[in-house]
Amino acid sequence: MNEAFVPVGRQAAFERGSFTGSAKEYFGIWIVNILLTIVTIGIYSAWAKVRRKRYFNGNTVLHGRAFGYHATGGQIFKGRLIAFGFIIVMNVLAFIIPPAALLSPIAILIFLPWLMMRSIRFNARVTSYRNVRFDFVGTAGGAFVSIMLGSMVAFLSFGILAPFSSRWATKYVFGNLRYGDRPLTADPTIGKLYNAWFIPAVMVVLGGILFSALSAVFLATLSSLEGETSTLRYAASLYSTIFGAFLIYGLAGIVYRVGVRNVVVSSMVLDGKHQLGSDLGRGRYLWIVISNLVVSVLTFGLMRPWAAVREARYSVEHTSIRFDGDVGEVLSSIEATGAAVSAEYIDMEGFEFGF
Repeated sequence: MNEAFVPVGRQAAFERGSFTGSAKEYFGIWIVNILLTIVTIGIYSAWAKVRRKRYFNGNTVLHGRAFGYHATGGQIFKGRLIAFGFIIVMNVLAFIIPPAALLSPIAILIFLPWLMMRSIRFNARVTSYRNVRFDFVGTAGGAFVSIMLGSMVAFLSFGILAPFSSRWATKYVFGNLRYGDRPLTADPTIGKLYNAWFIPAVMVVLGGILFSALSAVFLATLSSLEGETSTLRYAASLYSTIFGAFLIYGLAGIVYRVGVRNVVVSSMVLDGKHQLGSDLGRGRYLWIVISNLVVSVLTFGLMRPWAAVREARYSVEHTSIRFDGDVGEVLSSIEATGAAVSAEYIDMEGFEFGF
């Protein structure tokens, strides 16, 4: 079991989630979504997302009850129109009045954090469990500092300070979540985040050394060649090096994100007493992602539903919660007080961009 998720003594056991969906069922939804999205030149994608989310939420079960997803395609389509309309207006202004192009970065710095905040809030408010909606109370300013500035810190430090960035972002996202009127808190420690960071960092360093050595050997071999053949081989060497760099970074990124997920979720507490847990195996999850990709490519995408269900099942079954007290009484209490709060979330813009 992952070190970030260790049940304690004789306390109540962690109750794991389960996923009841199947690739056969989801294939029917997936293929219709694909066809209608193509026929409508992408317009149906908003409704396709709703069908997909409802299927996966509706098959994610905890303590015998499934999660719900309550957004409509119209809400999401409206949110996309507003976001893309903003982008179009900024580009038109820059074309008509060139000096206005200088305002674009400022407008984006103002608009993007607000869009992030609204997207997270929308996703939370259209998700429910036992008829009680989730909520998000973070601010646009918090999104700017924790996500945008945090990402910049990670980038400028060449990933060395990535655990700090992860801590800021996850505390903002998960620490501002509410389940009904009950708060969630998230307080991942820097030490545990650096433990999750160490293996991916080693992967990047060793992978970079390996590909640099291979490229050097290849270029040394080509140095005696001349003409068009040499040029083509130099180009092949360059592109293979770039591909190798992206491959290493991608694999290391998956391993890092799984480690961060374990640390962050296992630090989360609902209502100050109900502990969440995550114990995804990084090697196992990496194998699932790689094999899913290979199978999907070899079948020209037709096995994508199988891959999606497989990944969802593994993630859900390795996520859990340990309730402090009788589970039925705890959930009934939350349900009684949370229903009134949930009634306020019926109508809002559908900013749903997967942040």
